[in-house]
Amino acid sequence: MSKFTKKKSSEVPAVNTASLPDIVFMLLFFFMVVTVLRDNNLLVQNTLPKADQVEKLKKDRSIYIYAGKPSQRYQDKYGTEGKIQIGDKYTDVGNIKFALTELRAKLRPELQDKVMVALKVDEDTNTGLVSDIKQELRELNMLKIIYITTPGNETEN
Repeated sequence: MSKFTKKKSSEVPAVNTASLPDIVFMLLFFFMVVTVLRDNNLLVQNTLPKADQVEKLKKDRSIYIYAGKPSQRYQDKYGTEGKIQIGDKYTDVGNIKFALTELRAKLRPELQDKVMVALKVDEDTNTGLVSDIKQELRELNMLKIIYITTPGNETEN
């Protein structure tokens, strides 16, 4: 028998967490670099008309409505007639009220009364479709409308 006996502890040693913050920040930076943020999947053709007086729009209180013919990949399914896109899906003129009310509710409460509707209308779109959209906006009392264009002068082309 030996003179000295070692005491064996039954406890598990603590996990070393010194490198944990480094690992967390590496993962954070990895996901920040790799993640792609997208606004909308554009389902309609959107060649915007040109205008010479253009100003920047604040995106925090705006709702976008796209109008135009369906894109090439969707023309087999939806035809070539002008369509309205709100968010990531096509909408009929009769469903605009429901879609806009839903989008308005997602905004911050103090901005819900100050909503600006941004119309991104293809330059070849029928004017009747735009008039129908504007009529629905009047019924919802969304009277602040902005037409999105590209900078330039149409007469120079």
